[in-house]
Amino acid sequence: MQNYLILKLKGAMQAWGGHTYEDYRPSLDFPTRSGLVGLLGACLGIRHQELDKHKLLDKSLRFAVRADERTIPIRKLVDFHTVKNVPRLDGSILNYAVVTKREYLLDAEFTVVIECINNINNINNINNINESDAENGYSLGQIKEAIKKPIFVPYLGRKSCPISRPLFEKEVQANNFLEALSMVEPNKGVIYSEQEIEGNPNLVIRDQAIYNGKRHFYKRNIWIKN
Repeated sequence: MQNYLILKLKGAMQAWGGHTYEDYRPSLDFPTRSGLVGLLGACLGIRHQELDKHKLLDKSLRFAVRADERTIPIRKLVDFHTVKNVPRLDGSILNYAVVTKREYLLDAEFTVVIECINNINNINNINNINESDAENGYSLGQIKEAIKKPIFVPYLGRKSCPISRPLFEKEVQANNFLEALSMVEPNKGVIYSEQEIEGNPNLVIRDQAIYNGKRHFYKRNIWIKN
């Protein structure tokens, strides 16, 4: 049996950025890995420039997400922003103002299962990480404490998307992600898992941050189950 943390992501709007096309910022239909790691990093008090700590957190975790089935279907909203100094795909900056389109999910609710790959308890101070800690990663206990008492304000993908309920739902013991999700209502919806479910992965997505100071990402495999 393995210990898992269960989170609930609920808010009027959410935005989980897919591949960006300069002036078009779409949202995926479920939280991205980089978005989840960023959310937990905020709870832990990790600053944007602390790339080593973000990388350590990223390597410590594995996720499954369920898009919870609700009576109100998920909708998408496209908002328009006028912004300056927009970064282009080649790294250059546009010096003039442009209109950008940004997608948001409305009426979405997600259940997230978190597994700490090493599940160690020997890092007591995240501001004093040494090389031996880096081999182990963050513990489930640290993550649980942080989401209950976040240091920085967590939000659902973008700062304009506040949470409408506490993130922490429960901690459970289960044999796998599917069993852990079955312990949490509504027990209906599409599951996106990093843990193999059956057969080949259904989706390959590029949303695992490389943490080199730029918006570069690795690919990862996702198994999908209704």
